[in-house]
Amino acid sequence: MPLRYAEVTGAKEPLTAENFTQLAHHSYWKMTPAVFSSSDDILNQIWDLCKYSIKATTFNGLYVDGDRERIPYEADAYLNQISHYTTDREYAIARQTIEYFMEHPTWPTEWQQHVALMFYADYMYTGNIELIQKYYDQLKYKTLYELANEDGLITSTKMTPELMANLGFSKDLKETFRDIVDWPSAGWGGDPTNKGERDGYVFKDYNTVVNAFYYQNMKIMTEFAEALGKTQEALDFKLRALKAKKAFNEKMFDSERGIYIDGIGTDHASLHANMMPLAFNMVPEDHIASVVEFVKSRGMACSVYGSQYLMDGLYNAGCGRLCPGFVKRILVTEVGTI
Repeated sequence: MPLRYAEVTGAKEPLTAENFTQLAHHSYWKMTPAVFSSSDDILNQIWDLCKYSIKATTFNGLYVDGDRERIPYEADAYLNQISHYTTDREYAIARQTIEYFMEHPTWPTEWQQHVALMFYADYMYTGNIELIQKYYDQLKYKTLYELANEDGLITSTKMTPELMANLGFSKDLKETFRDIVDWPSAGWGGDPTNKGERDGYVFKDYNTVVNAFYYQNMKIMTEFAEALGKTQEALDFKLRALKAKKAFNEKMFDSERGIYIDGIGTDHASLHANMMPLAFNMVPEDHIASVVEFVKSRGMACSVYGSQYLMDGLYNAGCGRLCPGFVKRILVTEVGTI
């Protein structure tokens, strides 16, 4: 594992930077397959920084959290993967990371739901179904479909040790499986002055963000079952997706305000509860305008992780064309936060 820093003690003479050589290690990488250049210098800098960051975090052959924890996390890895796939025709790192997650899951509810997204991104870019064939039955657990109620919505409060084992967790797990939405409101370390990047999200048993991911997972599994010729299972996943979307829009949408609430049992509406349905195309056509206006009113009230879905949602709603200045501000804010 590469060193983060080195300290020299007991030097007999003055030392300068010229006395040292730093070596960098990374996995196979080509800088030439993808090139971006525009008339906007800030966007060019964003591209260069993001592209190099992918390369710089491949030193152990997996997508890692960066130089802090140096272990893979599902959501971080997914964002790294889709960026990597647009800059190089190299898929081994993503596939190795996917296989790692099948045996080494992490604690957030939504992070488990990102595994299907990683499989799907690889399938869309390559057409390769080998990983899907190998892990299909195990992947079903990662969608958390076992937590669904009769209405078709899921809650992490129904998690049991048996279901945790199905996800790949060991019996001596110290972390509690729970929803995350975005970076914690108290910040890492419990600093009360750090309000986090959840936009005041109110957590309820039936969480809007979690169920948006669940719907997307059911759509993905429908395609995977069809690709593998599992007709009956494809129909089952399709039905689950339809039920989830119906219940989602009936129970988590405030028709008076024209926006989504954070979960069943609260009237609080956050950026996250509205950008996720946009990102996954769950918003009925006649409500898109009100949801978009609410999302725009919140600005970037999310982290660099959440910004991916903020941009996805705006793009799906046509804002890539209609409000490019707003999208650019999101990009600049995102990089400025890193």
